[in-house]
Amino acid sequence: MSVANTQKRLLFNAISHSSLSLPTSFRAPSRIRHIHTLSSNWTPFTSSSINSSRWKLLKAVPSQQYNSSIHSNIPPTSIRSRRRFSSTPVSQHGHLTPPKPGEERKVTFIDKEGQSHTFQVSDGDNLLDVAQANDLEMEGACGGSCACSTCHVIVESDHYDQMEEPDDDENDMLDLAFGLTETSRLGCQVKMTKELDGLVVRLPSMTRNLQASDFESK
Repeated sequence: MSVANTQKRLLFNAISHSSLSLPTSFRAPSRIRHIHTLSSNWTPFTSSSINSSRWKLLKAVPSQQYNSSIHSNIPPTSIRSRRRFSSTPVSQHGHLTPPKPGEERKVTFIDKEGQSHTFQVSDGDNLLDVAQANDLEMEGACGGSCACSTCHVIVESDHYDQMEEPDDDENDMLDLAFGLTETSRLGCQVKMTKELDGLVVRLPSMTRNLQASDFESK
């Protein structure tokens, strides 16, 4: 490219982005004329962006397209997803809600020494939670998941037939219980209801801490 053509190109670039106009006798190459025609759709140059000693042909993008591409990638603050902290209440054995007035259910435990302990509880409370809440000697080694026999109780009152039938898991654990009787149940599986008001159970003289995991093949 000759020096004259180079000077024409640089002069045209400088004038096309300024308020000056080209003389009618000047005719730029077709490619330059095409750029000049589209210059109204491109981001304008400022005087601070032009180096007077060394001209540079800067590549720009349409301002409308530039702005839309930025905002499309930044979600509004109101809909921006945020990770929220949440927690699940810890299950606490022995933590009971006091019964409402007029809805008290009485249950009596006879401990290993033969002493009776009567408590007022709510519907839905199981015997393991009632015993542990009142510091009675009932272990519940599996945490009330029906996987051991350490909450074994013997029903002394006439309420045994009013209870729901024990399922297969409870029967399997009762087979491991010490001093099994015909009215034996697991305390974690017996929930108080209106029909069981006045229930009397006895704690066995000892318990056998065998869990279902002890019989799994290793």
